[in-house]
Amino acid sequence: MTTLTFLLERAQTPLGHMLLATDEEGRLRILDWLDHEESMRRLMRRQYRGTTVLLRETTQVSPAMRAMRAYFDGDLAAIDRLEVATGGTPFQRAVWAALRTIPHGQTLSYLELAHRIGRPLAVRAVGMANGANPISIVVPCHRVIGSNATLTGYGGGLPRKRWLLAHEQALAAAAHRHQPMLPGF
Repeated sequence: MTTLTFLLERAQTPLGHMLLATDEEGRLRILDWLDHEESMRRLMRRQYRGTTVLLRETTQVSPAMRAMRAYFDGDLAAIDRLEVATGGTPFQRAVWAALRTIPHGQTLSYLELAHRIGRPLAVRAVGMANGANPISIVVPCHRVIGSNATLTGYGGGLPRKRWLLAHEQALAAAAHRHQPMLPGF
């Protein structure tokens, strides 16, 4: 059986205690919340079937943690430079790669995301892959909203999703984009 070792860091953020894990090459593997740690571990077991994943606590600050701190301090682009690596299926990885193409301050519906990956009938599967994303914020599943611009499920909870979109100034843009046109205008 293969063994992977990830270095686990913990940090307080405006959204609560964040868990961040990088591999030996420094690639970001996990970003989640302390109050979701059990579901994070369950997700890891599913994504790395046949592999033992060890989380080793570290106090060293990784480049990924520095980028996350910069993101929370307002440098939204700091996370764009992070290298990530995930388990999961080829379909999930395609969805996660497409998520990284959604710019800061913008949102996309599940339907639009399904079209973007060339699978327009796979809206529900896209939603499931979005929910299985192991790297919150950096693989920005929070930027996916309902077709009518409503906030829909988010593994970290809707209050966190709302905060992240407000932090990135995406809520106003989404509301404006989905605002109905009035006759005569």
